[in-house]
Amino acid sequence: MVTIKSLIVAYGLAVLPVFVSSSPLVPRYFYKNLLSRDNMTASTVMTELGRQLSNGSLIFGPDNALYPNATERWNTRITPDARVVVQPAAESDLGRIVRYCNDNSFDFLVKNRGHGTTDSLSTFSGIEINVEKLTGVTVRPDRKTATLQAGTVIGDVVNRLWDQGFVAATGSAACVGLMGAALGGGHGRYEGLYGLVQDNIVHYNVVLGNGTEIGVNETSHPDLLYALKGAGHNFAIVTSVVESIYPRENWYQKTYIWTQDKLETVFEALNTFHKSANGTTPPRMGVNYGSIVMNTSISTTEAVLAWGFEYAGPAADAEELLGPFNAIEALQVGSVEAPYPIISGADGTDCPGARRAIASVMTLEYNVTTQRTLYNLFNERIAEYPELAPSAYLWHEGYSTAGVQAIPSDSTAYPHREENHLLVFFSEVPEGSGLLDAAEAWAQENRRLWNEGQPDRQPQTYVNYAQGKDYETPESIYGYEPWRLDRLRSLKAQYDPQNRFRFFEPIVSGSA
Repeated sequence: MVTIKSLIVAYGLAVLPVFVSSSPLVPRYFYKNLLSRDNMTASTVMTELGRQLSNGSLIFGPDNALYPNATERWNTRITPDARVVVQPAAESDLGRIVRYCNDNSFDFLVKNRGHGTTDSLSTFSGIEINVEKLTGVTVRPDRKTATLQAGTVIGDVVNRLWDQGFVAATGSAACVGLMGAALGGGHGRYEGLYGLVQDNIVHYNVVLGNGTEIGVNETSHPDLLYALKGAGHNFAIVTSVVESIYPRENWYQKTYIWTQDKLETVFEALNTFHKSANGTTPPRMGVNYGSIVMNTSISTTEAVLAWGFEYAGPAADAEELLGPFNAIEALQVGSVEAPYPIISGADGTDCPGARRAIASVMTLEYNVTTQRTLYNLFNERIAEYPELAPSAYLWHEGYSTAGVQAIPSDSTAYPHREENHLLVFFSEVPEGSGLLDAAEAWAQENRRLWNEGQPDRQPQTYVNYAQGKDYETPESIYGYEPWRLDRLRSLKAQYDPQNRFRFFEPIVSGSA
């Protein structure tokens, strides 16, 4: 067990847990604003803020051994400047931290797992509010909802709910923080049945930019509820939510590896499949994930198509839907029927950081000709830049959409309910390779080709996959209907007039 003494020995006095003083706090209106951006240090923040926080909270700076893990990002190309890290031990600390930052003109940024990849995050300099200590997962007495705290991680939520007999709509990657995903919508395996993560949240506990703590639901601040569901990063710190939960069930997974000569057949079958249940993907076929990727055990010069289908229910029911794909000759086929945490990879909560080039789009269907062009380009670029081969892939997320599309598009800020596919290019860029510009150019080529493959449509960008590039307009992220951004900006003026939340794909630029 980690003791206070061992922490002192390991990390020094600068990271002493903060204890609540037994004497009354000095009223805040007697405090003097003694600090400025120029002299923000862990010791000064500890002196001024530490006594206000709960027992177990931590405050530390870049010279502390805890700092690298607390500030690590999945995409190390993104570099927010966390001059001081504050780790609150209780939800009630968050309002105090925000009010302290406001009193001293310090910017603040909330971090959990650090998966945001937009360039706008790199404009931040100030106090990181690290919520990794707030990990509560509590099934409520009604046995229909659970309270989930700000620092919960998707895989941990899946496992802890499963152990109590339940599942919930979560994002798809086990190592990602639940709350960050939910603020932008939250795509996952259960959306065909229950909708996006945000669609299952019935109550938010939040801290506004001025430090006020409020509850948000259909009867309390319903206008803010609209904004939190799809544009939430711009409006508040979510300290916890109440989310709907459902009885647990086993899942079935079927995987295929196809060679390039099957490409047209595979994508034509996918287009048919995604319209096969009253115009949508069969709701229980939660997702098919696929990639165009190098598999050196098969070929070092030609990428393969690696695909997996995941079904909420027994194998026999899934196989009735998979006939068109079983009919396509594959190099490898695998299958497993297992509890949902195994199918979803819930134990895989470690996602190491690396420099990554990324670009993404959303589409209604696959343009088969474009997919062939992308495939050929993939092989060309790997031949040109072999250092990128181990990690580069064209990723295809095909979720069931019935539950998402059952919810009126104008009822939340999430604007992309009609989209069927999330398509993403990823490549890690080895340190010292000098290939970051080349990888970024390749990423943009892929995005351009995907969008040119749907010439009658405007580009669509999922906010959680946005990169903060000039070619990603606010309209592509938050919706092209003029009323959408107008409404969000009106709510922004009401709930965050000082624009304290402006570091993640901001809907308004600059600070007040």
